Amino acid sequence: MEAARQQTTLAVNDGARHAALRAALKLLEHWQCSEKEKMALLGVGRSTLHKYQSQPDSARVGNDLLERLSYLLNIHQALRTLFGNRENVYGFVRMANHNPFFNGATPMDIMSNGRVASLYEVHRQLDSLRGGQWG
Repeated sequence: MEAARQQTTLAVNDGARHAALRAALKLLEHWQCSEKEKMALLGVGRSTLHKYQSQPDSARVGNDLLERLSYLLNIHQALRTLFGNRENVYGFVRMANHNPFFNGATPMDIMSNGRVASLYEVHRQLDSLRGGQWG
């Protein structure tokens, strides 16, 4: 399964990678992310973040970044499916969540620790909520 995922990731062309980066950067603005949060979510340093923001089409979007972008955009899609209003679609990541996985933390608290696994877990939780499996 891991090999299939890597092959799929590798097959994405540069145009699609840059489009994903532009979309994710816009999403992080809607989420009102601080510079520190953006760096953690994207797994990059300050100078790289600034380059991405000023010249996203010239960025080298490697597989680690592409995986992060994929989770961020899938989290956004799950939120768009779950909520019909803009406030919740963009505000949910800042709302304290008392379901077992979050234990009172916000999704942003979890995601902004810099680990890809945290993005995966938040996505998985939202995906299960979207499927009606979360109480």
